[in-house]
Amino acid sequence: MRSGNEPVTARSPLRLRLGLGVWGLLWALGGTVAFALAGRTGWAVACGVLLVVVAADVVMILRHMRQGPRYQPGPDVPPYEPPYGPGRRSRWRGGP
Repeated sequence: MRSGNEPVTARSPLRLRLGLGVWGLLWALGGTVAFALAGRTGWAVACGVLLVVVAADVVMILRHMRQGPRYQPGPDVPPYEPPYGPGRRSRWRGGP
């Protein structure tokens, strides 16, 4: 049964994501170096941009891992609003 707060309580395998991110870092770095040495500037820049994006993802994964499994946002984060608007009933609550 859905509770309506899935975006808040969603979990992902962070160690797997970290491993895949490191793997992506290695490939993007290797591609950047290989294309730069081969004189393919466009491809080297594309791999460099990918390297920056993957590095940012790895940093965010490490941040989430440091926060721990029981991290809860502070009081300044508003609660998740259900997809149905005011005046409409959810079908999970016996509505139409």
